[in-house]
Amino acid sequence: MKRLLNTLYITSPSRYLSLDGENVVVLEKDEEVGRVPLHNLEAIVTCGYTGASPALMGACAQRHIGLTFLSGNGRFIARVTGEVYGNVTLRKEQFRVSDNTGSSIKIARNCIAGKVYNARWILERAARDYPARLDAEKLKGKSAFLAQSLKKIRTCEDAAALRGFEGEAASVYFSCFDDLILQQKDAFSFHGRNRRPPTDAVNAMLSFVYTLLTSMCAGALETVGLDPYVGFFHTDKPGRKSLALDMVEEMRSVMGDRFVLTLINKKVVREKDFFRKENGAVLMHDNARKAFLAAWQEKKQEMITHPFLNEKIEWGMVPYVQALLLARHLRGDLDEYPPFFWK
Repeated sequence: MKRLLNTLYITSPSRYLSLDGENVVVLEKDEEVGRVPLHNLEAIVTCGYTGASPALMGACAQRHIGLTFLSGNGRFIARVTGEVYGNVTLRKEQFRVSDNTGSSIKIARNCIAGKVYNARWILERAARDYPARLDAEKLKGKSAFLAQSLKKIRTCEDAAALRGFEGEAASVYFSCFDDLILQQKDAFSFHGRNRRPPTDAVNAMLSFVYTLLTSMCAGALETVGLDPYVGFFHTDKPGRKSLALDMVEEMRSVMGDRFVLTLINKKVVREKDFFRKENGAVLMHDNARKAFLAAWQEKKQEMITHPFLNEKIEWGMVPYVQALLLARHLRGDLDEYPPFFWK
């Protein structure tokens, strides 16, 4: 249980929410483990399968407290709301900004700045931690290039140019991704990003973890009342969660890529966990996917200090914090959207 920016997050899947007077009560096996006055809350987000009492749902609806239900993996399930209020103005502002090139690029370039900054951090940390096993000079050279790209991104005013900087930075980052694989090199090698379908085990895992991240970001955006399909960097396309993909950019390397590298280097996954289909696609066996998801759930529960809020949160809450910050920027409470710069 965590209160953050007037939102109560219930991250344990076995906790049940009920109402006692003017308080939301958190129960674990019928034992009270937390209590928060409703008047202190703007929203409640619960990730689990036990649910909430009808009395609490009614009280939240009457007080305009958004009560959102997510799956254990962060997928949006449903939201309980009363009369329509608030979010309509937020979404209208989101649509206005998305349609205005000058306004949307300010948010888009912050998302991409977060992506490049965090990718550079991955390379810098690897060069620092494994100087005897890696070509530190090579990694530092790539990092220096990303630093120059970051300067261009921060002042970019053109959407096409921003896409160019992003693509170039991603290419440079992935050009040394194989170097970061320190174990099981015969089974796990990386020679460039490929997808639809992935043709090697590393790309299969990257695609899978990016899908999980996209689902989490979409659920987070739904939670704060934003439309995950209307983005600022990714253009509108039927069925594409463009805003969720915008948010994923900041988290790809530090949440997704590091996770995949850890699974390989700690030998959590093995060559036998993958198989190749007739069309060349490489997929995980069911047992390996279950182990992957179990490790992902553990990763999400690790504690970090959010760099902007300077508060301790779980890794799994990062998308929800970023969604809240984006909503506050669109409402005018923040001068600009603060991307997730990992330290």
